[in-house]
Amino acid sequence: LAQIMVKVMKAKANDGLNKIHQLQKLGNGARKALSSCGDKYRAILVGDIPQAIEALEKGDPKFAEDGANDAANEATYCENEFNGKSPLTKQNNAMHDVSAVTAAMVRQLL
Repeated sequence: LAQIMVKVMKAKANDGLNKIHQLQKLGNGARKALSSCGDKYRAILVGDIPQAIEALEKGDPKFAEDGANDAANEATYCENEFNGKSPLTKQNNAMHDVSAVTAAMVRQLL
């Protein structure tokens, strides 16, 4: 079940990154925040999710929990980039929530 949740995390991260790319194409005035959020979502996709997958495959739930928690934090940091006017609130909340649930599930494996 934890591995399924990590796949959901990956889908949510891709959704967030796609939304960022759409907003960047529109020339949204929040270029710096969007760029920063893009970096955060790429970090989730290339760092946190592979870490969680590998840790679960190797039977090391602590590192999987860390990866999920990092992903939740990255989504929160992205949301905060916009000072309360984020066009990514839906994606950030979804990413945060699925990552937090994943971390809680993995914690039960410790």
